[in-house]
Amino acid sequence: MLNQINIPKTYTPEQVASILQLTKNTVYDLIGRGEIVAKKIGKVYRIPVTSVYFALTGMDYDLYLAEKEDYKNLEKVEKTIKEVRKNL
Repeated sequence: MLNQINIPKTYTPEQVASILQLTKNTVYDLIGRGEIVAKKIGKVYRIPVTSVYFALTGMDYDLYLAEKEDYKNLEKVEKTIKEVRKNL
């Protein structure tokens, strides 16, 4: 049953501090202010990878992936726009 559930990767506050190059206390402050979403399980926090992406990019992870995909197609879109403008 558990192998069929898609559980997101999570980090500890210490790991997030290392990723973001912050102190552990700053990460706890960000959690307290709601700037980083975390789930407290017992006495420890777990921070989903999506929350880390949001802290880095200012957007949700799915939007980040969509933007990344858009940039891959940007050249094709610009070429199509030029062709359409020629025909106007």
